[in-house]
Amino acid sequence: MKRSKLVMGAVLLAAIFTSGIAFAGNISINGSTTVLPIAQKVAEAFMKEHPDVKISVSGGGSGNGIKALIDGSTDIADASRAMKDKEVEMAKGKGANPVEFIVAYDCIVPVVHPDNPIKNITVDQLKAIYKGEVKNWKEFGGLDKPIVVISRDTSSGTYEVWEEKVMKKERVYPGALLTASNGAIVQTVSKNINAIGYIGVGYADSSVKALTVNSIKGSKETTLNKTFPISRPLYMYTRIQPAGDIKAFMDYVLNKKKGQNLVEESGFIPLT
Repeated sequence: MKRSKLVMGAVLLAAIFTSGIAFAGNISINGSTTVLPIAQKVAEAFMKEHPDVKISVSGGGSGNGIKALIDGSTDIADASRAMKDKEVEMAKGKGANPVEFIVAYDCIVPVVHPDNPIKNITVDQLKAIYKGEVKNWKEFGGLDKPIVVISRDTSSGTYEVWEEKVMKKERVYPGALLTASNGAIVQTVSKNINAIGYIGVGYADSSVKALTVNSIKGSKETTLNKTFPISRPLYMYTRIQPAGDIKAFMDYVLNKKKGQNLVEESGFIPLT
C-alpha cells in the first residue's frame, strides 16, 4: 500500500513537470532576442504590481525558446516568427497544445555605420549583398570598400524572416559573419564602417544608421500599413491555454494601457 502511494506521488509530480503549468508565483520566459526588451520591460512592470510573482526572462533566439516550450522547460516562448507546423506537432506529442499570442509588430531594418554614405537600398540589392554577389560598396555609389556582411544565425526568427522576405528562401552566403543577437549586430556594425547588418527596429540607436528600403523608412506607420517590405508580427506562445499567473501576465501584455504602452516604450509597434 505504501509503495503504491509512492508510485502515485511520482506520477503526479511527473504530470506537474510535463504539463507546462508554472508553480504558483513563478513564470519562466525564454526565446527571441527581438522580443526580449518587451518581455523584460513588461515583466518588470508586472512584478511591481504583483510582488508575489517572480518572472525570469532570457534570450537565446526564437528557435531555442520554442524548443524550451516543447520540452516544458519554459512557460512562455518569445518568438519573432510563427511556430512551424512540425514544431506544433512535436509539442502536441509531448502533451502540450501551444497557444499563439501576437504581442507587437516590428520591422527589420538594415543598418550600416553612421559614416557610411549610403542612405537607401533596395530589397534586390540586399539580396545580392547577402548572397555574396556584390562585395564592394562602390557598386551602390558608396566608398570603394569591401562589404562586411553581418547576419543572424539560423536559430534566429529574425534570420528566418530575412530569409523569406529578402532572400526569397535562398540562404545567406557562407562568407557572412554570424551573430547571436540584435544587440551583437548593433555593436559589430557600429565599430566597422564597411559593415552591414539587420535588426529589429526597437534596437536601432544613434550608434548605427538605419537605411530606408525601396526609399521607404521603417516606422510604426509603414509597418502597420504594410508598405515597408520587411515587417512582421512578434509572438509569445504558451504551452497550453494559460491560466492563473500566466494568464494574468498575458492579459497584462495585451492590455492597451499597460503592456502595449510598454511595447511602444521598448521601440516596437503596439497592436493598436
